[in-house]
Amino acid sequence: MFKFMYILFVCFSILMNSSSRIGYDFSKPTLNDKLPPILHEISGLAIIDSTSIACVQDEDGILFIYNIKSHKITQQHIFGLKGDYEGITLVNDLLYVLRSDGVLFEIKNYKSKKLKVKTYSTRVPAINNEGLCYDVINNRLLIGAKGKINKEQSNKNTRFIYAFDLKTKTLNQSPTFSFNTSDINVTAKMLGISFPKKQNKKGESIEHGFKFNTSEISIHPITQQLYVLSATDHVLFVFNKTGNLEYVEQLNPIVFNKSEGLDFFMNGDILISNEGQVHKPTLLRFNYMPK
Repeated sequence: MFKFMYILFVCFSILMNSSSRIGYDFSKPTLNDKLPPILHEISGLAIIDSTSIACVQDEDGILFIYNIKSHKITQQHIFGLKGDYEGITLVNDLLYVLRSDGVLFEIKNYKSKKLKVKTYSTRVPAINNEGLCYDVINNRLLIGAKGKINKEQSNKNTRFIYAFDLKTKTLNQSPTFSFNTSDINVTAKMLGISFPKKQNKKGESIEHGFKFNTSEISIHPITQQLYVLSATDHVLFVFNKTGNLEYVEQLNPIVFNKSEGLDFFMNGDILISNEGQVHKPTLLRFNYMPK
């Protein structure tokens, strides 16, 4: 097992540059916190200020406030019943939490024990949703479906991101972004990406494209690019405002065990959380160094 993981590490080290074209060196975190066991399945995070983040884990309706300077949980409050909670984002003085079935929890007074919680059934057509972020320019939340939206074979290679209008508290039934995995893999190949290989039943080494199963989304505060994590692929995708793929970062699977949380500080520094599986859950910060 160790030998296999070591080979993976070496392969991905060769693939990754010392600093990427988008301004991050994903081999050199400036923060590398091992999170407490209660956050073993951390599934989303939202930056509150320079020292505090809000986060959720995907089994209980508990809001955690974690301090990145003291390296500990400072508050935790129950906001809902047991469920599959996958995303969280900050909108002014409110926190929004996404349950995988598309239900949104609006949390007011999140720093006190007297939470005020409202729920919104978005009716997003996907049954499994993991990405949530605030689009400040358009005053809306973006909800990223993890896989295809239904069992129709025609949707097998399509991934959608929907918009929830914060003024009307309604979902736009037409997706804001629509991605085709085949097109993404073609573009990734053109960008010089080497796909992982697996052996088939005949023992042949076959190249496999990315599955592009959205685990988190966020908008860069400076470039306004859309960042999409796919924990299954250990890949970070970067799209422009119109949804065209501009960059692909292959992440070290040892360091980025299962990346399901992503947010930005206002200066562009990026924060990524990883669920614990073989390793402990982690919280990683990378400085923004635009060229």
